[in-house]
Amino acid sequence: MSGHSKWHNIQAKKGKADAARGRLFTKIGREIAVAAKGNPNPATNSKLADVIAKAKAANMPNDNIERSIKRAAGELGDREFKELTYEGYGVGGAAVIISTLTDNNNRTAGDVRAIMSKCGGALGTTGSVSYMFDNKGLIVVERTAGLSEDDITEYAMDAGADDVVAAEDAFEIYTSVSAFSEARKYLEGKGLTFLQAELTMIPQSKIVLDGEKLESFRKMLDKLEENDDVQNVYHNVDLPDDEEEE
Repeated sequence: MSGHSKWHNIQAKKGKADAARGRLFTKIGREIAVAAKGNPNPATNSKLADVIAKAKAANMPNDNIERSIKRAAGELGDREFKELTYEGYGVGGAAVIISTLTDNNNRTAGDVRAIMSKCGGALGTTGSVSYMFDNKGLIVVERTAGLSEDDITEYAMDAGADDVVAAEDAFEIYTSVSAFSEARKYLEGKGLTFLQAELTMIPQSKIVLDGEKLESFRKMLDKLEENDDVQNVYHNVDLPDDEEEE
């Protein structure tokens, strides 16, 4: 099992600014509430259990998680949130996939289109860039003195993972979408603490932007991530390590 690491700067991830962390918790909270609607028990709701694992990996407090689950029956009420995905291009031909949770399709589509347009990008049609990405489960475990590469590889193979990538400061475990939940539970049972645990879109190859193009692309990412309806942004730009977001 081998590959090129896509994980960078664990310490930077841990030290995210309070404002960015607050936005992240709000987005994950909505995701939890939507997943919990109809069945607030993670023991029998695998989707909810997966989102809770994602929340814990992001250091979201348990009180926040519990409040988000309660929102499913209360605050959300009859509001119907839909998972919508947009595809398009950023400056320099960068491929971008934007996943959203929204109760107003027109508002979200308009906001996403405006943000991309102002930053030199444009929305595309369904399938216009998704073929450049692989849908995978990703579990990231911090490399510690008591956890060897042989150990994590054995655990991952037993969990049904597809691949393990050993980075300088972490181990990345990749699974198929269908195997993600069971792999996550197995690794949790081994007492591993996750730095990241979620379904994600992995670009098959990356492009490099520099100068004004890189600045415009970064601005687009920031604006998209600040939008309340946007849950995740995936792209194929090889960002400098100190700026890597995804």
